[in-house]
Amino acid sequence: MGKFTFKLPDIGEGIAEAEIVAWHIKVGDRIEEDQPIADMMTDKATVEMESPVSGVVMAVAGEAGDVISIGSMLVEIEIEGGGEEEEPVPAAAIPEPSVVSVNTATPKPAFVSSESKTPNISAPIAKPNEIAEYKQEARDRHS
Repeated sequence: MGKFTFKLPDIGEGIAEAEIVAWHIKVGDRIEEDQPIADMMTDKATVEMESPVSGVVMAVAGEAGDVISIGSMLVEIEIEGGGEEEEPVPAAAIPEPSVVSVNTATPKPAFVSSESKTPNISAPIAKPNEIAEYKQEARDRHS
């Protein structure tokens, strides 16, 4: 009998830790390869983690609501055969993050005419003498 330590993989670019949302297993359970073991939530997504091996659960990292660091022990599993303390996680066991297509092309600038156009002003423009009269009326009202 050997022991397999399944460490929390990097489930998102630049993520340092993840929260345990729910366990699908408990200590003493017999689990199979690819069986869901826990739901982990980062600030970007919630990911269902699957067991990379078959065996018996010896230890789990914490309880729902606990936050654990990427690379730390998530589950220890007793496996048949000569397992090692720190067996690497098979690449197939690490879930692929969702890829969202983002258009990163530089937008084309709006067409700008080289001809100068006079802006269309719909409000009437006051003449200097009208402005003076308006100012005088305002002073008269406030005096």
